Amino acid sequence: MKNLLLFIFIIISISSYSQTLEPTETHALLTVLVANGKSKPLEGEKVSFLATKDKKVYSGVTKADGKFELLVPKGDKYKVQYKAAGGNEDYSTLDMPAVEGLITFEYKLTIVPPKIYTLDNVFFDTGKATLKPESSKELNELAEYMQLKKSMVVEIAGHTDNVGNKEANQKLSEGRANSVRNYLIKKGIAAERIVAKGYGDTQPVADNSTDAGKQKNRRTEVRTIKD
Repeated sequence: MKNLLLFIFIIISISSYSQTLEPTETHALLTVLVANGKSKPLEGEKVSFLATKDKKVYSGVTKADGKFELLVPKGDKYKVQYKAAGGNEDYSTLDMPAVEGLITFEYKLTIVPPKIYTLDNVFFDTGKATLKPESSKELNELAEYMQLKKSMVVEIAGHTDNVGNKEANQKLSEGRANSVRNYLIKKGIAAERIVAKGYGDTQPVADNSTDAGKQKNRRTEVRTIKD
């Protein structure tokens, strides 16, 4: 029994040690920290470093302390991106010097995710709640983001312009919000993390007297209930 316990301890020790990254002569050790505007660490944030020379992508996802470690080649310039609900967002650039010796480097990102944003590339059949195929790309990005942000709860808010009667607009907005919700559920997001709500034509963001204004009012929003 003692030998078995010792064997298990050795395996755990080796496993833990193998997961510790160390800088090398060719690669720098990068500690990435992501926080919000109030310096609160953010969990589930995917940050990528796109190398200029070989075009490779080095990425990681933050843990509960808002950090992860990464080895990147020295002597290259990197485009820094982070994963947002609508896709990858450019953040800045990072120059990693080609100096001798072991390099450790800390890189901090401050991200303030919007509480409300519009799904600009989500479309429906005219007068219906049926999603068009071209909506898949943006909805897939949202699903992937929610899979990273495991505690996130959102409201899908449907809106219409003022054409037609209010009851029909209310029903249409509810149907469209539910279509988006159902799509996300099929992509593996738990149903309790998504609330669907229709607002009809009650919350315009533009003038309904113009076609451009009506188009802006016919929108689907994502509203963060819980980060």
